[in-house]
Amino acid sequence: MQVILAQPRGFCAGVVRAIEIVERALEKYGAPVYVRHEIVHNRHVVESLRAKGARFIDELSEAPAGAVTVFSAHGVTRAVEDEARVRGLQVLNATCPLVTKVHIQGKNYVANGRKVILIGHAGHPEVLGTMGQIDGPVHLVQTEADVDALPLAADTPVSYITQTTLSVDETRGIIAALRRRFSDIVGPDTKDICYATQNRQAAVRELGKRADVILVVGAVNSSNSNRLREIGAETGVPSYLLADGSELDPAWVRGAAVVGITAGASAPESMVADVIDALRRLEPVEVGVMDGIEENIRFRLPSQLIEFEPEPQAGGAAR
Repeated sequence: MQVILAQPRGFCAGVVRAIEIVERALEKYGAPVYVRHEIVHNRHVVESLRAKGARFIDELSEAPAGAVTVFSAHGVTRAVEDEARVRGLQVLNATCPLVTKVHIQGKNYVANGRKVILIGHAGHPEVLGTMGQIDGPVHLVQTEADVDALPLAADTPVSYITQTTLSVDETRGIIAALRRRFSDIVGPDTKDICYATQNRQAAVRELGKRADVILVVGAVNSSNSNRLREIGAETGVPSYLLADGSELDPAWVRGAAVVGITAGASAPESMVADVIDALRRLEPVEVGVMDGIEENIRFRLPSQLIEFEPEPQAGGAAR
């Protein structure tokens, strides 16, 4: 069996930053460090950090007053920020800088007298955080039909922003519908869409040209991982989402000469290796990596952690 790994795949810069914030906080302040919600949508990442001393909480009230507390990569509402200040929590904000950029765009549009329309998935943590960061009503649309149902006059000055884990392809039709509906509309350039989302989805489309089946490594509650599986299926190739090798169904790859593997932006490379090991238990495997974009973006850490360098671990150097 030939295995082709998508390039790029797995962790993006925002996820790497979020995980590093928790790890450095544990090194600097000691356990426990409280993390509001899952730092990223991946069980293996969460369990690894929990083993090191991170405590994941649903509400800030679960953290003692003054405790070191990390906000997840998805972002939070201003109400959560206010509650943290009232309780004297030492906050380390792991919100992805690209999500923060969307928050700033939305606030600027409101300041300029425009109604804000958010393209995103209802209930997603990033969407909830974004809607809670912007003053006034934020109109959420998920489909082109939602655009037609907006309670706004055609000449209303409007603006749109998007959930970062949506790609240009996913938002193109909705943006076109918005432009047809409203005569006075502004929005960010398509280059402001999350680079990692776009790159990973493009890589899956290329993978679909070469693979008999596509395996997407990621969590069931990861929006970007689910979309990668959907895109694989859209190329006409059977595509499956699995968290690790234990979830591999041998029937998925039976008779497949070429298996393509990618991973969502919150899935660690160790889980990709675990899936490859599961395939090897079925038959001999030859692994190759598809040509693709090499990502070298790195986001700045919070100021409290920039000068702090963790102690080298036994048998290796600090990262």
